Amino acid sequence: QAQLVESGGGLVQAGGSLRLSCAASGRTFSRYGLGWFRQSPGKGREFVAAVDADGGYTNYADSAKGRFTISRDAGKNAVYLQMNSLKPEDTAVYLCAVRYGPSWYKESDFGSWGRGTQVTVSA
Repeated sequence: QAQLVESGGGLVQAGGSLRLSCAASGRTFSRYGLGWFRQSPGKGREFVAAVDADGGYTNYADSAKGRFTISRDAGKNAVYLQMNSLKPEDTAVYLCAVRYGPSWYKESDFGSWGRGTQVTVSA
């Protein structure tokens, strides 16, 4: 059964950096786009970034532009999110997912969700 597992979260001070990883097992997603979302307590899932199958196209939420970089490694069936200049408002559980629909940011067009990794940014 296909599974996505996120890692790399943690506690960091404002202005710091983290690199999140998402590894797929059970099947390959090399022909699918992949994305990162985040969820804070009391809020719905928020789109962060997405990348197409060969890594040539990326899409970012306005909150992520200029600070976050999404990339993927087809050989390792993995996707990464490099997060720099972190802010307290970036605190959330970060989840990766597979893009199955036409949108590059709508939650409803993504599936096979991982369980997430917690990112906490202190002021």
